[in-house]
Amino acid sequence: MKARLRSLPLGRVYGLLETGPVALVTTAGEPWPDVMAQSWHTVMEFEPPLVGCVFGNGYTFERLMRTKQCVIAIPTSKIARQVVGCGNVSGREVDKFSRFGLTPLAASRVKAPLVAECYANLECRLHDARLARRYGFVVLEVVKAWIDPSVKDPKTLHHRGNGRFMVAGRTIRLPSRMK
Repeated sequence: MKARLRSLPLGRVYGLLETGPVALVTTAGEPWPDVMAQSWHTVMEFEPPLVGCVFGNGYTFERLMRTKQCVIAIPTSKIARQVVGCGNVSGREVDKFSRFGLTPLAASRVKAPLVAECYANLECRLHDARLARRYGFVVLEVVKAWIDPSVKDPKTLHHRGNGRFMVAGRTIRLPSRMK
């Protein structure tokens, strides 16, 4: 039997491992709040919730390092075009909330805004930035979480690379010791 495996370019490996939902990360500042699309994050601890995130060395990263806080907003596929749009322009030149028809809402524990159109919003403070300058990796502590209870089984977006996204499918239940 001939093996069906073939070599994969290393630049495409992340599409195999990056299965978390695409998020929108917001930061506070002038002349307007910023919102960027982000898909490189992982849960590192449950309580308190710690989330590891990788940022490019750009505008949102600069604002996060300056303010030491942000919001991770989790959209559904209903606003997929706005999410991708936020990932394709810089907040340095464009008010992305206005351009893409997103609604900023006041958060309770951070200055960065929540995103009304997202089914979940996580208010975060910078917890650890020791790897930030070298790898763009920061650890955020979630200090307040919001969810829209009307959204059942959200259809989240998952970046597969090169403009390809997967939408979360059906939910199944299997025995687990984790609650």
